[in-house]
Amino acid sequence: MKPTGTDPRILSLAAEVAKSPEQNVPVILLKLKEIINNTPLGSSELKKIKQDIYCYDLIQYCLLVLSQDCSRIQGGWTTISQLTQILSHCCVGLEPGEDAEEFYNELLPSAAENFLVLGRRLQTCFINSAKGEEKDELLHSFQIVTDSLFWLLGGHVQLIQNVLQSDHFLHLLQTDNVQIGSTVMTMLQNILQINSGDLLRIEGKILHSILDEVVFKLLSTPNPVIRSTATKLLLLMTESHQEILILLRLSACYKGLRSLLNKHEPGTEFSQELEQLIALLTPKVYQEVEDQKLHQAACLIQAYWKGFQTRKRLKKLPSAVITLQRSFRSKRTKILLKLNKQKEEEDRRLQLQLQRQRAMRLSRELRLSMLEIVHPGQVEKYNREIEEKSALIIQKHWRGYRERKNFRQQRPSLTEYKAAVILQRATLKFLAKCRKKKKLFAPWRGLQDLTDARRVELKQQVDDYLRRHPSSQMSDMTSRELHSQAQEQLQHYLMGRALEERAQQHREALMAQISTNIEQLMKAPSLKEAEGKEPELFLSRSRPVAAKAKQAHLTALKHIQAPWWKKLGEEAGDEIDVPKDEFSLELGTLFIGGTKPP
Repeated sequence: MKPTGTDPRILSLAAEVAKSPEQNVPVILLKLKEIINNTPLGSSELKKIKQDIYCYDLIQYCLLVLSQDCSRIQGGWTTISQLTQILSHCCVGLEPGEDAEEFYNELLPSAAENFLVLGRRLQTCFINSAKGEEKDELLHSFQIVTDSLFWLLGGHVQLIQNVLQSDHFLHLLQTDNVQIGSTVMTMLQNILQINSGDLLRIEGKILHSILDEVVFKLLSTPNPVIRSTATKLLLLMTESHQEILILLRLSACYKGLRSLLNKHEPGTEFSQELEQLIALLTPKVYQEVEDQKLHQAACLIQAYWKGFQTRKRLKKLPSAVITLQRSFRSKRTKILLKLNKQKEEEDRRLQLQLQRQRAMRLSRELRLSMLEIVHPGQVEKYNREIEEKSALIIQKHWRGYRERKNFRQQRPSLTEYKAAVILQRATLKFLAKCRKKKKLFAPWRGLQDLTDARRVELKQQVDDYLRRHPSSQMSDMTSRELHSQAQEQLQHYLMGRALEERAQQHREALMAQISTNIEQLMKAPSLKEAEGKEPELFLSRSRPVAAKAKQAHLTALKHIQAPWWKKLGEEAGDEIDVPKDEFSLELGTLFIGGTKPP
């Protein structure tokens, strides 16, 4: 999509490139340099011009021109080097917009690779050239290409790793020419100053090749410029990355590097950098580096551990807050419950006090009203009945309190008794099991061998027993008589058994009748509620039962008629003795169910 408000110069240039023949395109593209140089650096207008150049595919045209043969291009290497400058300046600071992925993943790596290819071609031409002026021109073009590559890498740091891993860059670094080698190492030094972290991200083989080449140039090249550049580059690499310093110190490939560096003359221009490098390679400095590395590792471990602890505490913080809130709310709820309970107890106490006052007032009013209603001759009887009722209520509450108190006192002993029973039962079961196991697993001892004297003794005992208990011989008649007696006894037993069964059935029937009567008595209404012939259903046919009922009736009457002060020491289960003469006199008038009066 073409942008709106495009610069007319870019439009005319793009139209001219599209209409011109292929051999004139490089010269036309050089006009971009004038347009870029005339625009203020860092302005929004320059960004807009770069976007227009990218949108009209002029950058792609520059890349295509760089991949062509130099002999077919008008102006030769000068045109090519200027196009690299234009391409690097257009790519740096460009905002591709929608085509960002294509720009960063395809166009920029392709541009960096083309720069390195151009550098190798210029290196080859420079080495094969014999004329001095041509060499100077090629060297100048090579420096422009390297400067353009450095400018591109400065704007797009992610391309540094691709450049360092490229075989073309390694071939450029491995040149024997002093000028080319110095330029390449200077560019490498500038690249590492921008971002030295990419040096450790490349493959180990390529890193070793770069280190080998830098060390080789430092030790074998007599040119002080190369040596100075190599020393600065090596010092920068060792100071930036301790791994490289450890590699130079411990690797077998670089064994004796420090002794070779010490042989160089100290009066050179780069002696200060060389001394710093030698000091880094000494064991003392290496030990300091190791200690520093260990210190950094410890700091890193502490940082990770503290971060882990902090994250753990932060993760537990919500649960801690929830726990705190829960405990606070539970405590507040308990306090509120306690206050409500105290308030309820106070309200209950006030209600009980009011109920007592109301009951006392009602009782007094009732007593006054009863005194007005009751005849003066029956007031004493009425007061006696009230006293008896009051005494009964007092006795009931007192006995309940005493029984509850006795039960609380006997509860521990009852618990101990139950526990003792359980322990005894378990112990007896355990002992029985032990005895059973002992009997099962008791070893078989066998029979003792009998001696001749023992055999004679046992035989004598058997003969004595037979002599004392002779066997009886029974005749047939005696046997038949004994058999007939046995038959008679058996028949007598069977007849008696039938009588016993009938008696047992009769007893069971009586028990069932008694159970039925008891059930009817339990469900029977009171005498006040009984109507018609309902009382006749409960008349007993048994004199003992009637006598017992009469005795209970007399007991209840005597207990009711007794004064209240005689009942204070009595218990609920105490029986009242009734005189026999009184009992016998009253028994004659008692109606016994199922019998006729005489």
